[in-house]
Amino acid sequence: MATIDQELVLLTCADRPARRFPFQGNRLPAALVHVPAVSLPARPGKRDVDPVLKEREPRRVIVHGSDADLAAVLVRLLRRDRLDVEVAFVPATRRSAVAMAWNLPRDAAGLALDAPAQPTPLIRDDSGGVLVGRGVVRDLEGEAYCDDTLVLRGRTRRLVAVPGPDGVSALPGRRVRAATGRALQIGCVEAFVEVEGVPHPRPVPRWTWYRHTADWLFVRPGSPR
Repeated sequence: MATIDQELVLLTCADRPARRFPFQGNRLPAALVHVPAVSLPARPGKRDVDPVLKEREPRRVIVHGSDADLAAVLVRLLRRDRLDVEVAFVPATRRSAVAMAWNLPRDAAGLALDAPAQPTPLIRDDSGGVLVGRGVVRDLEGEAYCDDTLVLRGRTRRLVAVPGPDGVSALPGRRVRAATGRALQIGCVEAFVEVEGVPHPRPVPRWTWYRHTADWLFVRPGSPR
């Protein structure tokens, strides 16, 4: 962009910073320094995100933070019926399941500023969250189906789910069959779920990831559909 789009808002998400070493990252990329920015806490909630959406009325938000921060912002867009807002993501660290799932480049800041947004399947869960990078169900004993495909019957140490352009996928693993579809449904003896690196607060006897009826607008590589 030759000039900074005034309908563009940078959301920098982080708890009070601890002392960091230079190689640990988390610095704001130079390309984003002049973008109008709002500082939010890690995993921002309603009181953090909603006032920004109301006051700034952004056309595009750039989330600089963790995978969990991106998921938290997307939840607020969903709850406020603002899936028309374009969302770009610049990981604050090098290890990002979102970057891996969606092939975000190292220069994610350049992509965030200049690339078009693309309609992207919005994967929700039955606990009110969303899946943007990686979900893991650990110590699982039970059954799992991806649409009509049986992906697990029995025990496994973990089942990994990722979003993609065709919906939600179960990755291949020990006793886990790979499959992609609109929904991944799990019924089990109580298991432990972790989404975007954040553990669910309690064991669950069932869990579902499913494609929402509407897409979100994600700035990512590839040709717009």
